[in-house]
Amino acid sequence: MCSALTKGESEIIEPLHSDDTIAARRVLQQIGTDIRDTSRSWLVRGGEFHQPEDELYCGESAGTLRFMAAICSIVPGKCRLTAGPSLQKRPLKPLVNALQQMSIKCSLTDGKPLLTIEGKQLDGGTVVLPGDISSQYITALLLIAPYCRDGLTIRLTSPLESKPYIYMTLDCMKTFGIEVAHSSDLSTFAVKPQIYRPSVYRVEGDWSSSSYLLAMGAAAGEIEVRNLAARSKQADKDIWILLNRMGTNIVVGHDSVKVKQSKLKAFRADLTDCIDLLPTVAILAALADGDSEISGIRRARIKESDRIAAVKAGMQRMGIKVEEEDDRIFIKGTTPRGTIIDSMGDHRIAMAFSILGIVAGDTIIEGAECVSKTYPEFWNVLKNIGGKVMLDG
Repeated sequence: MCSALTKGESEIIEPLHSDDTIAARRVLQQIGTDIRDTSRSWLVRGGEFHQPEDELYCGESAGTLRFMAAICSIVPGKCRLTAGPSLQKRPLKPLVNALQQMSIKCSLTDGKPLLTIEGKQLDGGTVVLPGDISSQYITALLLIAPYCRDGLTIRLTSPLESKPYIYMTLDCMKTFGIEVAHSSDLSTFAVKPQIYRPSVYRVEGDWSSSSYLLAMGAAAGEIEVRNLAARSKQADKDIWILLNRMGTNIVVGHDSVKVKQSKLKAFRADLTDCIDLLPTVAILAALADGDSEISGIRRARIKESDRIAAVKAGMQRMGIKVEEEDDRIFIKGTTPRGTIIDSMGDHRIAMAFSILGIVAGDTIIEGAECVSKTYPEFWNVLKNIGGKVMLDG
């Protein structure tokens, strides 16, 4: 997105190839961004937007939909954004309200098109919105803030959750020459008019995708994952801290993490800032000795699935005792039994339950192809490290 907002050519080194990034590439190309592939990177030439000929289909990529909702506000003419069935159910109204505060004409409808936006020269001013629904709303506004003629101030009416993702946004924007002033608690942001500069951006190894492999090492055998930055600002780097808390034998190097099978102990964890770790951490709790408590998870109900309900249903089928409250879940560790797990079409549910499947054996995960959203090679990787995996269909 930052490269697309830049006049000139940028290079993105080691990009992820998945359903989400394919969706992002497709819609950016539809509004005039040129994206070319090399053997290890994407060359992106942006800054010359035009009205798209067709609807901008964002698939199930929430980031693509929300970021494009903002970017379309500076595209000449009218843009119609639509999305897959699951994503259409997820909240977008707070972002629409924020854009309307900037005098941007946008309307939200049920079904296709999901969102219609009329681009214009942005004046800027002050925007107020909640910080406890999705950090992607704030990222979306920050991306277009430098285009505002009078600058843009963003004020949050509730404490920001998933703060690490905003720090990642600020770092990325800084790489492209954009400076953002903000309060220490990230409740207020102020952005002056600026110009994005072409850059070379190297994508870090993904702690989110690695969390399943690291958890598998703790549960079933020794695993080393390389190309992980110990000083990363990624939210899901907290898997390292949580594995330590569970008593896992873990060694963190300069750019790698090694985990050995360990006797896990029960724990308490607050996932307010790393909500995507819920399925993985819940699985580890199911294998731990004792009763674990996981809190700060309310927003997990509005992901690709209701992840609290999906975790609870799958675990109960495997003989694991689970109690659920609005913002927390209690899990009693035990030996899981093989069963059939409905992934709910959610990539994180499918990958997390593969860990219990490796431990219990005789487990079927339905809708396994959903991992293509963020980690298309997951099942092949699992086979290559010794997992007994058979793919059907």
